[in-house]
Amino acid sequence: MDFLQTYGFLIVTMLQQGLLGLSLYFPLMAGQLSLASPGFYALGGYIAAIMLTSPTFAPWREALGNWIFPLTWLFSALASAVLGVLVGVPALRLRGIYLALATIAFVQILQVLSLNLSVTGGAIGLFRIPQTFGFVDRWQYVWIFLPTVILVLLFAHRLQGSRVGRAFRAIREDELAADAMSIPPTRYKVLAFVIGAVLAGVVGAMSAPFLNTWNARQGTFDASIAFLAYTLIGGSRSMWGPLLGGALLASLPELLRGLADWRLVINGLVLVVASLYLPQGIVGALGRLRRKAPPQRPPASAALGDAP
Repeated sequence: MDFLQTYGFLIVTMLQQGLLGLSLYFPLMAGQLSLASPGFYALGGYIAAIMLTSPTFAPWREALGNWIFPLTWLFSALASAVLGVLVGVPALRLRGIYLALATIAFVQILQVLSLNLSVTGGAIGLFRIPQTFGFVDRWQYVWIFLPTVILVLLFAHRLQGSRVGRAFRAIREDELAADAMSIPPTRYKVLAFVIGAVLAGVVGAMSAPFLNTWNARQGTFDASIAFLAYTLIGGSRSMWGPLLGGALLASLPELLRGLADWRLVINGLVLVVASLYLPQGIVGALGRLRRKAPPQRPPASAALGDAP
């Protein structure tokens, strides 16, 4: 318990950033470089913050009690799914860097709107967001984020072996060949985009009470680059990669706190070295090492048999 009280905030942050990295992993399964996750993350956070602080929703809060928190997750998921379809259908006709630029523009548009709308608190944002289920300490959010990580990993594992997951991989490897095999690329790319959007929106709704405040700084271009770094450094071809990358990069500044300003330099060096020498990410490098390991030879007695 003392360990969780001391490092609980850091552990929850690592889990949170890992989930946000996974929100980029699902579009990448279909070969789509989408940087829209911070926009949906901010959207989910604003929906939760407004529902938990606005006088308009006071009767809901009184009637539902603690059930208002799961309801914010549901509303954030639905809003992210609808917006994901509206953005994904036209944007996913683009490819490569053009898709990345389009999704960055989407994030910037949402940020400008949040800065100028009164319902979002403008540049100041929304404060005094009630803690989920009345939690007193931040470390208690481990019991929300950890089960979410497990559920998302189980979902990703089942998705990889399903017909939809195979369609994602086919589109990622060769979209024209997948289309020739009667796999509709646009439909599956939009589906992958929406899955990532829903995950980011739900994480935003869970994070608003955890942070106790929400503003336009939550969904920025810098966040898009950070989420992409989680995926690239951890490994974009494995569901464990974004989770590992997010946890590592979220914890690195805290681990290097004793180095003062030098920790920023080391943080940048880690990114550069990982990009140069780990092109497939940490998980990919570990997989190569495992494949190159020499096979274990059987004992001499087993090789010669039991005969004298």
